[in-house]
Amino acid sequence: MSFIKVRNATVEYPIYHANSMSLRNRLVSVGTGGAISRGVKNVVTVKALDDVSFEINEGDRVGLVGHNGAGKSTLLRTLAGIYSPTSGEIEIEGRVSTIFELAAGMDNELTGYENIVRLAMLAGARKSEAKNLIPEIEAFADIGEFMAMPVHSYSAGMLTRLAFSVAVAIRPEILLIDEVLGAGDPEFQKRAKQRLKSVVESASIFVLATHSKEMITLYCNRALRFEHGRLVQDERL
Repeated sequence: MSFIKVRNATVEYPIYHANSMSLRNRLVSVGTGGAISRGVKNVVTVKALDDVSFEINEGDRVGLVGHNGAGKSTLLRTLAGIYSPTSGEIEIEGRVSTIFELAAGMDNELTGYENIVRLAMLAGARKSEAKNLIPEIEAFADIGEFMAMPVHSYSAGMLTRLAFSVAVAIRPEILLIDEVLGAGDPEFQKRAKQRLKSVVESASIFVLATHSKEMITLYCNRALRFEHGRLVQDERL
């Protein structure tokens, strides 16, 4: 049984050379990000997550909402194991897959076919599994003969098509997404939303960070609202 348990999790990181920041920039940072404090030797520390606790269980489709810098992306990356909490603890049961920066891990010198295998293996697939995914991914990406060419020859839209096609071909137990459907032509976006809906329905747990009310309505049955690193509302939809 898949689950996510977050208990009093705090994530802090230091900002060096902060003394060179203008007063205006400091005020902007305070207004849009986590809590800022000064520690030992006048080092500025940003508290991106502040004593956050919640549980997510099978069947939950959770939207993370809040202003820019509220802590949504930090939380996703902490759940993915990219960041470690400075205090508190996180317990996760289930295979985790992420869709964050779509082109992350892509090698510009490799072909589309080679990058399919590379990205799928980075997402946890075995090499044989990755190769078996090629026909499905090739059909969905729909970039024709460019699939056999190095990806440095691709347009931004083609890169999006390929990377997204790989990301949604992996069917995890826990799926974490940092809003990614802002690129690509309208026809591809329509197909991408349909495919994403299928992937979300097959996952045991889904967590999405987004500013889009439409995305929350389409995919989520629960919303966690963050303000300046703190969880301020947990609402069933």
